[in-house]
Amino acid sequence: MPTQQDFFREVTLRVSRRLDVTIMLEDLFTYLRTRMPCDLLQMNYLDNDTGELRRLAWVEIQNGKRISHRSHTLFAFPEDLMAVLRKGMPDDKSLPRIEILRAGQLPTLPTYYPQHPTFKEGFKRFLLEGYNTVIVHLFIENQHIGALFVAARPPAAYTTEHIHLFEDALEPLAIAFSNARRYEDLLRLKDHLDIENKALSRDLSTASGAVLVGEFGGLRQIMELVQRVATLASPVLLLGETGTGKEVLAHAIHEMSPRRDKPFVRVQCGAIPESLLDSELFGHEKGAFTGATSVRYGRFERAHQGTVFLDEIGELTPDAQVKLLRVLQEKEFERVGGSETLRVDVRVIAATHRDLPERVRQGRFREDLFFRLNVFPLTIPPLRQRREDIPQLLQNFLNSKCRELNLPQPPLPDAETLAKLQAYNWPGNVRELQNVVERALITSGNGPLWFPELTNSPPLDASPLCAQPTHASAFPKLEAVDAEHIRKAMHVARGRIQGPGGAAELLGLQANTLRHRMRKLGIPFGLASNRWEGSSDQNTP
Repeated sequence: MPTQQDFFREVTLRVSRRLDVTIMLEDLFTYLRTRMPCDLLQMNYLDNDTGELRRLAWVEIQNGKRISHRSHTLFAFPEDLMAVLRKGMPDDKSLPRIEILRAGQLPTLPTYYPQHPTFKEGFKRFLLEGYNTVIVHLFIENQHIGALFVAARPPAAYTTEHIHLFEDALEPLAIAFSNARRYEDLLRLKDHLDIENKALSRDLSTASGAVLVGEFGGLRQIMELVQRVATLASPVLLLGETGTGKEVLAHAIHEMSPRRDKPFVRVQCGAIPESLLDSELFGHEKGAFTGATSVRYGRFERAHQGTVFLDEIGELTPDAQVKLLRVLQEKEFERVGGSETLRVDVRVIAATHRDLPERVRQGRFREDLFFRLNVFPLTIPPLRQRREDIPQLLQNFLNSKCRELNLPQPPLPDAETLAKLQAYNWPGNVRELQNVVERALITSGNGPLWFPELTNSPPLDASPLCAQPTHASAFPKLEAVDAEHIRKAMHVARGRIQGPGGAAELLGLQANTLRHRMRKLGIPFGLASNRWEGSSDQNTP
């Protein structure tokens, strides 16, 4: 048995020279095995903010080999119990700082703790039922910060001499444990910031690669209006079919505004799960819910002094609509789980392909929010109404896709092919043209560009999307228009829903959202359909 002085010196050295908690615990584990029974060593703590019982690190011997485990959550206590636990342990000298448990024995709980079955359930998650154990409770300024668990398989046992060894080492163990927790928090925050930076880089990459084509052609009138509103802080509502370039126009408004040097933050309202939407838009505090291990800044907070682009605004939930209205009116909000009111200065640009007035009449969109967003509406014409822009769009997509795919620049299509491109109905608009160009570059090789999709395309004028009914009885129902639009996209995509060039991409929807709509509208797909002519992958949507 080592002297207490030797044990104190060795333990202090081994826990103070490492930042990585797993390496630190491995070093301590190696030393303890030379001085006492030790088959398992754990550092565990209760996160008071989230109510999670977490393992900071864990080292054990399995089949003669040392195995290490990193930080993870073991158990989450209910909120009513956490309200008591957050009060902290009173300064009661009778409570054991170090205790020995025989295999199967439960630890001593403070007398002020309520009788609650989750304590037993939580202790089971330590997986110590078959071990004799020493629990070393660690404190900083009388605040319980966690515990060190030293365990050995019977018949190995611990004695009061082992308790005396740990008594002198309580302070360096507690300091090392506290520093390790803070270091882990910093690493998690760094990972969180890396994710945020990557998302921002993707948004910036999209913005820098987007080129506005048609400002002197089919978009001339729209651009005259954009120049009037860009320098102001008024909300802008972009309307138009999917694939018409609403996001590109939103970028153009931002770049022409005084906020051009500040963030442009995009929110795809239809792609964020309803349960996470509040957190994405407004952020959350640490401990706001299970898994909220750090503060998260929402999209509005990140866009301070810049622009927020709310794509597919018609998909917002009623609760999110209320909070968005408050931000637009008062320029303030609270993070999820927080009580502090935060103020932001943002310019809101919203976009949708939905008929918002109709959704207001249906009670699916707040009328007051619609009026607040509809200050300056801009309707972007579909590609079939700006056919004069197709040659310039084609040239632009050829240049960008050849660079992206590292392909040689092909010759421009002949006049006949160009005429077919301009005569085609383009149900997927500019996005469909972009995908058709990419597909033609891949399939045409080094030869002239070939567009087989255009060979048997129905004329656009036959579509109810462009029909001009003269009275109410002839006006198509919205569901019929949606269904016809989806069918055209499925025809162009040859029956494929997801992936590059798939119907979901053409329509600007998530693949699962499109499948849900198709089921609702009774449009078959996948194994249930063989309707999409020329489809070689219709069974793999």
